[in-house]
Amino acid sequence: MSQDTLAPESFAPPGLVDSYQPLPGSYDELRGNDGQIRPHWEHFLDALRTLGPELVEARRREARRLIRDNGVTYNLHDDHQGVSRPWDLDLLPVLIRSDEWAALERGLMQRAELLNLLLLDLYGPRVSIHKGLLPAELIEGYFGYLLPCHGVKVAGDRPLTHYAADLTRTPDGRWRVIADRTQSPAGGGYALENRVVLSRVLPSLFRDSHVHRLAGFYRTMRRTLTGMAAHPEGHPRVAVLTPGPQNPAHFEHAYLATYLGYTLVQGSDLSVRDGALWLRTLGRLERIDVLLRRVADTACDPLELQESSILGVPGMLQAVRAGNLSTANALGSGVLEHPALMAYLPALCQELLGEELLLPDVPTWWCGTPEGLERALSDLENLVIKDAGDDTGNKTLFPGDMDAPERAALGEQLRANPKRYVAQERVSPSTAPALVGGRIEPKPTILRSFLIAEETGYTVMPGGLSRVVPPRDPARGRLSLGGLGKDTWVLASEPELRETLLVASDAQSPAVVQDSEVSSRVADNLFWIGRYAERAEGLVRLLRVTIFKLDERPEHASGAAAECCLRSLLEALTRQSLSFPGFVGEGADARIADPAPEILSLISDPQRIGGLPQTLWALGQAAWSVRDRLSTDTWRVVNEVELRMREFSRHPPRELARALDILDPLVTSLVAFSALTHENMTHNEGWHFLETGRRLERGVNIASLLRSTLAPVGGPAEENLLVEAVLGVTDSLITYRRRYQAGTRVGALLDLVFQDENNPRSLAYQLVQLDGLVNHMPRGELVAGRTAAEKVVLRALTGVRLAEIDRLVRVEPPGNGEAAQRTGLDTALAEIQDELAALSDALSAQFFHHEEQPHSLVGQGRSEAPKLLNGGAK
Repeated sequence: MSQDTLAPESFAPPGLVDSYQPLPGSYDELRGNDGQIRPHWEHFLDALRTLGPELVEARRREARRLIRDNGVTYNLHDDHQGVSRPWDLDLLPVLIRSDEWAALERGLMQRAELLNLLLLDLYGPRVSIHKGLLPAELIEGYFGYLLPCHGVKVAGDRPLTHYAADLTRTPDGRWRVIADRTQSPAGGGYALENRVVLSRVLPSLFRDSHVHRLAGFYRTMRRTLTGMAAHPEGHPRVAVLTPGPQNPAHFEHAYLATYLGYTLVQGSDLSVRDGALWLRTLGRLERIDVLLRRVADTACDPLELQESSILGVPGMLQAVRAGNLSTANALGSGVLEHPALMAYLPALCQELLGEELLLPDVPTWWCGTPEGLERALSDLENLVIKDAGDDTGNKTLFPGDMDAPERAALGEQLRANPKRYVAQERVSPSTAPALVGGRIEPKPTILRSFLIAEETGYTVMPGGLSRVVPPRDPARGRLSLGGLGKDTWVLASEPELRETLLVASDAQSPAVVQDSEVSSRVADNLFWIGRYAERAEGLVRLLRVTIFKLDERPEHASGAAAECCLRSLLEALTRQSLSFPGFVGEGADARIADPAPEILSLISDPQRIGGLPQTLWALGQAAWSVRDRLSTDTWRVVNEVELRMREFSRHPPRELARALDILDPLVTSLVAFSALTHENMTHNEGWHFLETGRRLERGVNIASLLRSTLAPVGGPAEENLLVEAVLGVTDSLITYRRRYQAGTRVGALLDLVFQDENNPRSLAYQLVQLDGLVNHMPRGELVAGRTAAEKVVLRALTGVRLAEIDRLVRVEPPGNGEAAQRTGLDTALAEIQDELAALSDALSAQFFHHEEQPHSLVGQGRSEAPKLLNGGAK
């Protein structure tokens, strides 16, 4: 029998359940009013007893590790640093019986149908207003009602494609809706990740509990979104529109895009041309048929809606109006989130559906009516006041928590502008058990349930996202505030079939290949991921060798040679990291005499420009921007690197020996990242840019290292030490010792690290790889012959191939008091550095900035999409 299933001799660890007492006045999911454990919880609790406190805690830690490794985070709007924080998942799900869920499901489906019909009416005939079922001022004065959307036709008459409701229970156990989410309901991706984690941490318990699966819901979502296209039979393209990495739920946007197989886009990736929406990819425009938007509808089109928005696409509404684009949800659906609508839904349900409303709302009064204002003022301290004129949705006031003067001032605000405010009964949310400090305690919880439209109605996700909220404040249980998340298990009476998002296809039909489109923004970020990862790895390798040489300095027989070698390495450190003045600027002699503070600053100071923390932070930001392009294993390494960075920034090492303990595992993580991106990523256009960035940066690092250490000429002992150090930094020492038996020589080093095209750590190898990568990049039809980038790489590679080692190692006699110098080597390396900088500029001009070629799509098919110029100013 598995450790997480029921055993015959179960035991109850002291305090695990026995001390569990529900909060007075609230419905509790675990214990009934009689104090007894509800029957459908017995199996789960027996499994916890079988595990015992130590194993329960181990499972909790494992869940936290999986959350961290998978990069499940949320951002805080009010965090001045914009920090992404790990998602907090409780080990205990919310359990709901199948019969209970069936009743709730019926109510949710009815409510979604009602709101969908209301949305069609408000932007169509407005019967509900003409018949007096809704006050016109309530709708027309609300910022979420978008007049430009009036009369816009919606495919299938389903403007409310995706809907969510926040729910809690009254003390008698009945479900009640406390909020409707109709714009772009957040949380579905987190619910899915919660399920993935708990099913891995408690696999047998999850299986034996017969929990309803979620994959079927997402299959329906994908089928619905595909069916929304104007021509669904032509394999339409669906994209997920995200505000960007700084959005609180950006992880979810990337996660859903990856899970559903859609392209994640930002407004800057898109363009409206000839009444259609297009994705700017490398070299051409790709048509977008359906947009699953995660951007507020008011911000989707700065041309017709909120003109200050930088998140949307000018002309998007016109593309929708022309029937060339469908959005989920329809633009203007935010009007249904007006909190005062709850007061009118019962009557609207009778009018539009001819039925009683199955799911009651929180008692609500709009202060824009005399009765509503009187009700609010007469019982102000026992109500919640919502500001319907606040477009952030966060303005909720609690008069009961105010003192008398504040409450009086609020009353005056209501009298002065009553149409702006909504009064609601203050709700005490139901409670569910949560694991806190090794004990199970009741915590106020709300459930967000998700629905997706289909041809004949709505499908409800069997479960949802449960959230622990402040005790008397479910209105503040917003996703952006963080807190504790919980999975929701709907228990079936029979074992559930395992489901997958993949669907069986007709073996006779041809496979449809839709490669993941690479936009200019994505290519730019992948390019810099490669550069930052290689920059960090090169810096770590140079830091390690420098610290080794610094530790050897007092014991080395050739003290003067060791000092000169160390000075060259320290100067190379500053030049490679560009952390001037460092060891080459003003005051360099003093810093070289005592280099430890400067080295430690490069390792741990997050404010140091060019330092390791800033490089790793930039790597994380670029990776986060293309989260949907990286595999789970790759993202796990990114998280590991970020954790190491935070650790040594929070607890910086005070001595170099401790610094080595940080650098050694860090270089392993960075090498793992490089290997995973090489082996786990499809070698498509996106990978080409990542690999180009990596090879370019490695070439820059090698050229800088060789120029700093070998161009100046020292004595034989010093050069022997420098050759050994360079071989250590470039990880070429073993090959050198086996190939060259005549000791350490500069010429042999250059043969291996400068000109050997088979050494992955040589300069020539980087240029050979760059030549192949650049030649396989997209080319515009207007480009004849070689592109600027191809010419740069060819010129640099030819220079390295034609270079004569004997000329490079030749020492020019010193003159005018100057030190001896390998002028030929210095010149050659300087030219290569210039060429690599020119290559970066050429790629930026060619791919990371787009201007559109004039075109016309009249009478053209999808395959004749307008092209993009491959050139343009940087």
